Amino acid sequence: MQTPCQGGHRGVQTQSYGGTGPCWLLGLCNNFAYVVMLSAAHDILKHQASGNTTASTSATLSLDFQGGNSSNSSRYDCNPVSTAAVLLADILPTLVIKLSAPFVIHKLPYGFRVLFCAVMAATSFLLVSFSSAVWMSILGVIFASISAGLGELSFLSLTVFFSRDVLGGWGSGTGGAGVAGALIYSGLTQVVWMYFLCCLLLLNNYTGHVVFPLNVTEDRPLGPLTFTEKLHIIKGLRGFVVPLGLVYFAEYFINQGMMELLYFPNFFLSHAEQYRWYQTLYQVGVLVSRSSLCCVKIRKLWALSALQVVNAVLLLFAVRYQFLPNAWLVFTIVLYEGLLGGAAYVNTFYFISKETEDRQREFAMAAASVGDSLGIALAGLAAFPVHKYFCSL
Repeated sequence: MQTPCQGGHRGVQTQSYGGTGPCWLLGLCNNFAYVVMLSAAHDILKHQASGNTTASTSATLSLDFQGGNSSNSSRYDCNPVSTAAVLLADILPTLVIKLSAPFVIHKLPYGFRVLFCAVMAATSFLLVSFSSAVWMSILGVIFASISAGLGELSFLSLTVFFSRDVLGGWGSGTGGAGVAGALIYSGLTQVVWMYFLCCLLLLNNYTGHVVFPLNVTEDRPLGPLTFTEKLHIIKGLRGFVVPLGLVYFAEYFINQGMMELLYFPNFFLSHAEQYRWYQTLYQVGVLVSRSSLCCVKIRKLWALSALQVVNAVLLLFAVRYQFLPNAWLVFTIVLYEGLLGGAAYVNTFYFISKETEDRQREFAMAAASVGDSLGIALAGLAAFPVHKYFCSL
């Protein structure tokens, strides 16, 4: 069976098409809502915390999550609630899905999964756009997480039925989602980008049916894997999952633990604008590196992990001792941070696809996707005490 994506089912003689554009678009659509929620984290919490109708809810979250500085007297101009609250809402549902779904998800058709993801993402934007309380915004973020997590797991599994060029298109598209989401949030009003997103989600659902033959559940070689075989595969994936998790722990510890605190009062951008552009430049780095698979491949994933940890330590000391002169240097660092994170993601799944046996590949791709989500979740938990400490100064 041939599709607009380059390549066909492994083991089937098909003609390869020349482009991966539809796969790129699919990756963009899948991660769009997730990225917008993170880009909007600072504004969501600031807006809700300042509203009279949500004072009690905000105070509760402030006590539960941070014990924060509601008077905003900190030299770091802190929100009462750390943006890690949005990060955890955006990643914990994804983590639960990725830990459990690989064992049972093969029983659900791909078409049903895509439709469900589209509905969840659309609902997330409606909830956040019209929310009147912090809990309602967080619920919307959770819906976005469910959509992105299930979609990523499903489409990574589905790429194994095609040539590896499809994985490059998907990875680049997910990087494009970062830039598109951050820029659209920064540049458009809430109502405008909400309607734009709804149109994009409809395209996502359509593309999922056109790009891939979504009935490939019946085309698995040599039958389904046993539970014991799946556990054995997971054990063999440690060399991929641990470095990926470490990269994303350091990466999101920076993004949701440090970025809000890297504030330069005398800069020409406001605090909210600085935060949004940190997120945007980080996503530009992700896009570039996730699109680099056709040009460069990096097998030494531990090196990427070590470099990302160095970034996190550097910015942690920069927040504490405030030795960075201005935001321009931070812009450069977060761009580099995005390059490392995107490279770790796309190379991890490329080499899993390359080095895993045909019969194990579909499950391995889904199971390994837990690495980044686990790292992000741990980073969100670590960000709360860090935010509390710095905001108390």
